[in-house]
Amino acid sequence: MREKILNNATDLFLNYGFKSVTMDDISNHIGISKKTIYQHFQNKTSLVEAVSMHVFENISCGISEICNSKKNPIEEIFDIKKFVMEHLKDEKSSPQYQLQKYYPKIFTTLKKKQFEVMQECVKDNLDRGIEQGIYRPNINIEFISRIYFHCMTILKDNELFPLNHFSMNTLLDNYLEYHVRGISTEKGLLTLNKFINNQS
Repeated sequence: MREKILNNATDLFLNYGFKSVTMDDISNHIGISKKTIYQHFQNKTSLVEAVSMHVFENISCGISEICNSKKNPIEEIFDIKKFVMEHLKDEKSSPQYQLQKYYPKIFTTLKKKQFEVMQECVKDNLDRGIEQGIYRPNINIEFISRIYFHCMTILKDNELFPLNHFSMNTLLDNYLEYHVRGISTEKGLLTLNKFINNQS
């Protein structure tokens, strides 16, 4: 039952937002009483925390699988973006922004975990890109991996990038192209252009 509540709450929160979905909405959606939910989760905050960590674990596992397949580093970046967007329902409810605004403690914990996972993944991507001659050999890996994480986080700021003006998918595509162009060799740019042309 705990798993059922978690999965259904995840779906509702990602579709409609952490703020707007109530415990009544969740109980009605599943067809159980609120009392049953409270037997497994003390309150809405504990449910939001469980959902956040549940989504994080699922996405982390998927990212690890993509990274372990050792694809072309440029293709890998876009594959990870596509995977994350599918699992976050295209970010239409701005889950990360809502967490930051309404559940700051959960957001801070989650951000720390995200940073650790992304640092490892991005550094590996940069190392392999340099080895394969598609990223410039003189790039500062420590700096780029950190600025990459920070920029990805900022894209999810609704005040800076309101979703009625920018779709999350377009924002991410634009940023990833910007990122890759900034660190690529001529060989890397050819790879990027070929990849973008194949996508369109």
